[in-house]
Amino acid sequence: MHLDDIKEIIPAQLHDALAKDGITELRPAQEKAIEAGLLSGQNLLICTPTASGKTLIAELAGMKSILENKGRTIYIVPLVALASEKVKHFRKRYGTMCRIALSVGDFDSADPHLANYDLIVCTAEKLDSLLRHHAPWLGTVSTIIVDEIHLLNDVSRGPTLEILLTMLRRVLPKVQIVSLSATIGNPQALADWLGAELVIDNWRPTELRKGVFYDDRISFPK
Repeated sequence: MHLDDIKEIIPAQLHDALAKDGITELRPAQEKAIEAGLLSGQNLLICTPTASGKTLIAELAGMKSILENKGRTIYIVPLVALASEKVKHFRKRYGTMCRIALSVGDFDSADPHLANYDLIVCTAEKLDSLLRHHAPWLGTVSTIIVDEIHLLNDVSRGPTLEILLTMLRRVLPKVQIVSLSATIGNPQALADWLGAELVIDNWRPTELRKGVFYDDRISFPK
């Protein structure tokens, strides 16, 4: 699938920004996500290898929603460092067409200034805090991206993320949730819990090979 194949169903600004960055052809997982309803508001669970294009899947859903004035997008990441990395990327690509904020600190505030932003990148713990403080702008969120959703199984962070997603689905019943992961042991069960369509693909940009490193040499099985 080529980028121009979806030119008529995504905002022109979004198409032009991607084309400017040299994106002309969509990867297999991205094509599967679109066919599964990514651009029509369908909840999706994307389970594909690292570097297979999951972030662009999230961008397509989130930026389409923002540019069509349907609502804000929240991008949930597990680590502050990753949040900063995502914000830097988003500002470079979309900084002229929407307002982008990083929100990771001060768990005792509703952060009212976030009402002035369209794309908000935060950790699960921060969003949990915003929800508990009844941030009024949360009612205008239309798309939620959950990066590294397999951390639901993490002993320390999993419970917060699970409760957060449960509450968000209750508070925002019409919100689109796009969840991303490279490693999920029970993807269909998780997709069912999320009320999402499951997208699985094994394509990766480079071949994955397993070998044994010994005495400064790597041996690969034949």
